[in-house]
Amino acid sequence: MQQADVKSPSGKTTLPDLGNTATAFAHKSNKELWQAYWLFRIIGTPWLTNLGSTLTKAALALHLPVKGIVKATVFKQFCGGENIQESLVTAHKLAQSGVGTILDFSVEGEGDQAAMDGTAAEILRTIAAAKGNPDIPFSVFKPSGLVRHDVLEKVSAGAALTPDEATAWQQARSRVERICQAAFEAQVPLLIDAEESWTQPAVDVLATEMMERFNKERALVYSTVQMYRHDRLEFLRKELELAAAKGFHVGMKLVRGAYMEMERERAAEKGYRDPIGANKAAVDADYNAALRFCMEHIGRMGVLNGTHNEESTLLLARMMQDAGIAKNDPRIHFGQLLGMSDNISFNMAAAGYNVVKYVPYGPVRKVLPYLIRRAQENTSARGQTGRELSLIIAERKRRAKA
Repeated sequence: MQQADVKSPSGKTTLPDLGNTATAFAHKSNKELWQAYWLFRIIGTPWLTNLGSTLTKAALALHLPVKGIVKATVFKQFCGGENIQESLVTAHKLAQSGVGTILDFSVEGEGDQAAMDGTAAEILRTIAAAKGNPDIPFSVFKPSGLVRHDVLEKVSAGAALTPDEATAWQQARSRVERICQAAFEAQVPLLIDAEESWTQPAVDVLATEMMERFNKERALVYSTVQMYRHDRLEFLRKELELAAAKGFHVGMKLVRGAYMEMERERAAEKGYRDPIGANKAAVDADYNAALRFCMEHIGRMGVLNGTHNEESTLLLARMMQDAGIAKNDPRIHFGQLLGMSDNISFNMAAAGYNVVKYVPYGPVRKVLPYLIRRAQENTSARGQTGRELSLIIAERKRRAKA
């Protein structure tokens, strides 16, 4: 279904209507909408979320038969399936509404070499699934799934590595290189997710090396900046300066960030400056400044606007419009998580923009840490949960009247 942009009284095309619930939830049946309503009601109640998370972990640890309940509720809302094949069904359904899929293997890293080799092999399978498949515009990996956390931390700090750590770091680099090489050969753009501030410098080095190697013609490998960090705008500027000097393109996914409480607690404990912006207004200002910077230099960049923020979404759409850039320009994408902000994803896609959903997948038991974190993040972001609920309620009322 193609949705026209909202027009002003003068007839001039303006911007998509992100409050259009008919388009936002056209892919959901009445039953699915009812299930989403009750799930976000529960998530919006902190004590229920914490109790449910504790009980679910305990039940799975004791091998009680709760997998079916988890899979039919929170897993169904936020995950594409237990494996790639199941997730391809989800991807096809999203593609019918013009929304692309990023297959995100969301099993937490287990730290041993065999598990990390297994994770690398699975990421390579996602690239193979994306090759030539218009339903899957990107692949992705999280660095901490490919290298031990303690090694990332020591490399980031510039500390001397033991022989064992040096071997682990070389093995990690080899995994990353294999994955990036496979993405290059398949011509599948690849996202490198961000980590905590004390392990991110090592990730930045790897990501820049891979961009310099594989982004000669276009942005194929993408790094990630968490714009709730007050130093990331300057980092972005320096990254582009380096790219211009060395002749490669910068791929960048912009997000606000995912580790705020952890970052602030560690900074207070260890006595260094809090890396997080002073307040939400400062973070929003930095995020939007980063968007403007990317658009000013889009000739040497690819950008994924990974946000659930309507203002930042419409800002980028407006800048594209003002610059005369086509809505489906391959250098610019909008992205949200599966199960959240459908009003942004489906209305933007219906208006003709490039939109992708992060689609986490993996066995229910192994994806549970991701699901619990997602539920807890929604609980702490009461404004986001309230927005999700208000849109679902509006759509249920609209359907009842219809």
